[in-house]
Amino acid sequence: MANTDKNGYTVIFAVVMVLVVGSLLAFTASSLKPAITENERFEKQQNILYAMGINENVEGSVNFVPTNKVEAEFGKYIKEQLVIQNGKIEKDSSAYLINLKQELAKDMSERKLPLFVGEKEGKDYYIIPMYGKGLWDAIWGFIALDENYVVQGVYFDHKGETPGLGANIKERYFMDDFTGEEIMSGTEYEGITVAKGNNDPLNERKDDGKVDALAGATITGNGVTAMINSTVKLYIPYLKDLKI
Repeated sequence: MANTDKNGYTVIFAVVMVLVVGSLLAFTASSLKPAITENERFEKQQNILYAMGINENVEGSVNFVPTNKVEAEFGKYIKEQLVIQNGKIEKDSSAYLINLKQELAKDMSERKLPLFVGEKEGKDYYIIPMYGKGLWDAIWGFIALDENYVVQGVYFDHKGETPGLGANIKERYFMDDFTGEEIMSGTEYEGITVAKGNNDPLNERKDDGKVDALAGATITGNGVTAMINSTVKLYIPYLKDLKI
């Protein structure tokens, strides 16, 4: 009978267990990868549609188009997917799969910027993806504009903002405040500021380029401001080319 008290047995047992568990984890990850990729694809479509007002919201909740419907709805409402690269705009049916974080890290000549043109009830929407940094980690989202550069909707999300504070950027009451805001001042790009002491708690003014900040989330709010203003600014010359 083997002496299981020896150190060698313990080491061999540990190595075998590591190999077995590692193999199981690798197999599980490989098996789940297609489903994970599919879910990520649906999520992007849901987020883009949400920004242009295609959702199943009730009262104060955030409800996306269900995954079993989103592909059909995406095809119905998104009329064009475009890629901006090196000063040119080209159609690309898979533009929504572009990783904006990776693209923003590239030189401008190599960078691919996705842009989506939607239509709802005879009205055109120009949906721009955004990426930035909050207090703890990445934040991202989409903003939908009409032909007058007026915000028609947004969607924000985050990786690790503080629950109940910065994490509230994805709450409907915050996102809804952006609808109707103007990003231009005449012919100049102004952007939108998440402002403390805005003196407009009901967000009734839509020509000041400001929305009320979240309590206790100053740095996250500043991150949202920077994300909107730095990302959307890249698209302005091309929106003009599209005669927005």
